[in-house]
Amino acid sequence: MSTIDHSTETVVIIGSGAGGGTLAYELTKQGIECVVLEAGPYLRGEDYMNLEWAAFHQMAWSDTRTTSGSWRVAEDFPNLPAWIVKAVGGTTTHWSGATPRIKPHEFRARSTYGRVDGASLLDWPLAYEDLEPYYTRAEDAIGSTHRGGRPPLPANNNFKVLAAGAEKLGYHYYATGPYGTNAEPYDGRPASVQDGFNFQGDKNGSKWSTRVREIPRALKTGKLDLRPNSHVAQILHDRTGRVDAVLYLDQDGTLHRQAAQVVCVAGNSIETPRLLHLSSSSLFPDGLANSSGQVGRNYMRHMTGSVYAQFDKPVRMYRGETMAGNIADESVHDPSRGFVGGYNIQTISLGPAFLASFIEPGAWGPQLTGLLDAYENTAGCWLVGEDMPQESNAITLDSTVTDQHGLPVAHVHFDDHANDAAMREHAYTQAQKLYSAVGAVGSHRTPPYPSTHNLGTCRMSERPEDGVVDRWGRAHDVPNLFISDGSQFTTGAAANPTLTIVALAIRQAEHLAESLKKGEV
Repeated sequence: MSTIDHSTETVVIIGSGAGGGTLAYELTKQGIECVVLEAGPYLRGEDYMNLEWAAFHQMAWSDTRTTSGSWRVAEDFPNLPAWIVKAVGGTTTHWSGATPRIKPHEFRARSTYGRVDGASLLDWPLAYEDLEPYYTRAEDAIGSTHRGGRPPLPANNNFKVLAAGAEKLGYHYYATGPYGTNAEPYDGRPASVQDGFNFQGDKNGSKWSTRVREIPRALKTGKLDLRPNSHVAQILHDRTGRVDAVLYLDQDGTLHRQAAQVVCVAGNSIETPRLLHLSSSSLFPDGLANSSGQVGRNYMRHMTGSVYAQFDKPVRMYRGETMAGNIADESVHDPSRGFVGGYNIQTISLGPAFLASFIEPGAWGPQLTGLLDAYENTAGCWLVGEDMPQESNAITLDSTVTDQHGLPVAHVHFDDHANDAAMREHAYTQAQKLYSAVGAVGSHRTPPYPSTHNLGTCRMSERPEDGVVDRWGRAHDVPNLFISDGSQFTTGAAANPTLTIVALAIRQAEHLAESLKKGEV
């Protein structure tokens, strides 16, 4: 690992997940030195705990946040609106592994869906064709099954139930992938052992994460200075408005200043706008790079929900990969269903501890114990679809509550759009029909969990007044500031976002490296 002096102007990347970790590797392999500041520890495979709550407390970003709005999460989990990871590798160490692509029409949401009352829809400033080659590179890096000649994962019982129901309903597009866990050895990683612990860090190492692939490879180049337990407090700029340094606190609370030639922020769609707001100044009184007023706005988390169905025979949904199963038939734009955009139906399984916490928060007595008693005979699916961007759904600072460093925490406000509610009702109904068609004796609609797909808040836009960054993720206001995570999504689409974040990071690294060579940053 390289050690870069604090006074050396370098590329500073904040966050080491899908965006930051990928960016670090793509730059360092081209000989560009980088400092990666990661707020959490460097956990290795041997550190992971295959116990749900123990692993959650080991990995999760559990710093206090506050919430408001009519969404159910604000009632059930007011201090935990997002389920993301605070560790090297970021949330790629926790993600399930689903790697669908955003569809071409979803990059043109405003043009395709037309005006939707209450929604701040906008077309992306890039098209599917611009990202297509980078999707392929991202799939090859991740090892997505069903892509590049890589074989599919075997079907577990949870998927077999889902697939049988899909066939009964007349669906055609269902499979165990594409998925970011190896069905056979690939790229130095072993094949899956079908252990069902995707959310707990994957001790086996068959699931892709930047901790497993990109970070170690970047370190081997000798160009990466990785600094775990480094919580960034502020981004500084010079008199002209160019960023020139980052202030961060180490694990002992000591404040450091790292000089910067370029800053790339990849802290997730909650922490990224929080940091830009914390970096306000006389030149940027409303937050760094926020002349448009769009920093923190248009927060999206996907339309989500789950259905768990009970059968008269064992299913054992917990055996096998957690979400290696997807039905894509509903991920189309068909306004006759009563909403715009679409959704996917994906397998999911939670262990008894998580299921007890999430299946019906607040429930007690026979209502809850009956669901848990049927655990062995339960199948589960997760519903994930495009939610509407709304300017009022926003990440702001809560000046009344501070974190362990004395910094104002992120306040998350979210209200479902009417389109989100209509889509969720349709998805719940279809999932229950699916399970009933294959003999379910009962089913339960589970409300949304804390957000794992956090999107928007620093969105891409063609015009500076409509967003925060351009088509490369470069801030409209600050030429050497980049956003490198899901914050830059203009709209959410129906696809799980990790693959797109990685593809955008590869594309951004290529652009940034060329710009550095030409002296255009």
